[in-house]
Amino acid sequence: MWKSVRRAARATAHLFLAAATAFGMWIFITVLLITAIGTLLVVGVWLLPETVLLIRRIAGAKRSLTAAWTGVRIPEAYQPLTGTVRERVVTAVRDPGTRTDARWMLAHWFYGALLGVALPLWPVGLVVDGLWCGLLRREAVVLPLIARLADLEADWSTALLKPSPQALLTARVEELAATRADAISAHEAELRRIERDLHDGAQAHLVALSVRIGLARRAYGGHPETGLRLLDEAQEQAEKALTELRQVVRGIHPPILSDRGLTGAVRALAAGWGSPRTSEAGTAGGLDVAVDDGGLGQGPRAPAAVEAAAYFAVAESLTNVAKYSGVSRAEVQLVRVRRGLRVRVRDEGRGGADETGGSGLLGMRRRVAALDGTMEVSSPVGGPTVIEVELPCVW
Repeated sequence: MWKSVRRAARATAHLFLAAATAFGMWIFITVLLITAIGTLLVVGVWLLPETVLLIRRIAGAKRSLTAAWTGVRIPEAYQPLTGTVRERVVTAVRDPGTRTDARWMLAHWFYGALLGVALPLWPVGLVVDGLWCGLLRREAVVLPLIARLADLEADWSTALLKPSPQALLTARVEELAATRADAISAHEAELRRIERDLHDGAQAHLVALSVRIGLARRAYGGHPETGLRLLDEAQEQAEKALTELRQVVRGIHPPILSDRGLTGAVRALAAGWGSPRTSEAGTAGGLDVAVDDGGLGQGPRAPAAVEAAAYFAVAESLTNVAKYSGVSRAEVQLVRVRRGLRVRVRDEGRGGADETGGSGLLGMRRRVAALDGTMEVSSPVGGPTVIEVELPCVW
C-alpha cells in the first residue's frame, strides 16, 4: 500500500509539472506571435533564431523531467545556431530538431492541458481509494491509475521529443567532423612535440657526441689522456642521447604496454610515481598511487590504440595530481564495462582543474575523442578532482 502511495505521489508531482509546462506553453504563444509578425515584416527576423533557442531550452527541460520519471535519457540533436543573422535563420528553419520541438509543443498544448483539468479530481479519488482500501480491504484503484497516467504522459513526451533519424544522422556527422578535426590537431601537436624533443634533446646530445669524438681523434696521438677523457665524455653523451630517444619512444607508444598490457603498465607507472626521483612535476616527494584493475588483466586485452589512450590518460592525470593537487595520494581505477573500458583517476586535492590552463586536459580530451570516447572532469574548488574516461571497444 505504502509503495503505491509513494509512487502515486511521485506520479502526481510529475503530472503537476507537466501541466504547469503546458500552461507556460500557452502563455508562450504570445512570444510565438511576436516572432511570426516580426519575421513576416523582416525587421524582426532576428527574433526567429532566438525564439528557437528558447524553445530548445524548454524542450530540454521537458526531456529532463521525463527522464527523471522514466529513468531513460532522451537524446538531443540540434544544429548549432551560429554565424550571421541570415545563417542562423536558415539553420533554425532547416534544422529537423526545430520541427520535432514544434510538433511536441503543439501536442503538449492539448494533452498537458487535459492533465491540468484532471488534477483537481485526484484528491477526491485518493479519499475514495483510502476508504476502499481501509473499509473493504481491497486493492487500491486510483493510485495505480495516477501512476499509469504519468507513464502515459511520459511515453507521449518521449515519442514526440525523440529526434528523428535524419537529425541523429546530422548530429553524428557533425560530431565525427569535430572529433576528426580534434584528432588531426592532436596528431599535429604530437608530431611537433616529437620534433621538438628530438631537436632539443637527442639531436643536441648527438651533435655534442660527434664533436667530442672528433676532438678525441685529434688529441689521441699527442695527448692520449685528453683523448681518453673526451671519449669518456662522448660515452656519457651517447647514454644521454639514448635516454632521450627512449623518452621519445615512450611518448609515442610505451613498450611496456606491449610487454605487460594496460594493467601491468599502469601498475609500473604508479610504482614509478612512488619514488621521488621520478617526480618530474617538481614535487619534493613521491606520489602514493593505489591501482584497482577490477580483474582487467585476467580477461582479453583491449585494442592497442585504446590501451595507449588509457595509459596516457592515467599518466597525464597523475602528472596533474603531482603538479597541482597538493596531496601525496591518488587512486586509479580500471573497469571493463559493456561498451568498452573506463578509466577513473581521483585525488582529494585542492581541485579547480581548468582545461584551458595548460594542464594537458585538452590534449587528453582530443586523444579520447579521436577514438569516439568520452571524458568527464569534476574538479570543484576544494576538491576532490575526478577524471573519468570511457573508451569504446569490443572485448
